[in-house]
Amino acid sequence: MNGSIGNWLLLIGAFFLLAGLLAKSGLFGWFGHLPGDIHIKREGFQLYFPITTMIVVSAVLSLIISFVRKFFG
Repeated sequence: MNGSIGNWLLLIGAFFLLAGLLAKSGLFGWFGHLPGDIHIKREGFQLYFPITTMIVVSAVLSLIISFVRKFFG
């Protein structure tokens, strides 16, 4: 059981390392600026609700989890 926890931690760490490198390179410049993201700016009030971005993130994470469960689970 401890080996499987270690494998999961390595996989999660590799994912965050890759995401960090991609973010540092500027490939996530689109993140939070997709059509459908709600941004309301008024005097003394600002609301930002990145609904489209969160749908994309959810779909990508679902695909990654599905892939991991299929091949490593």
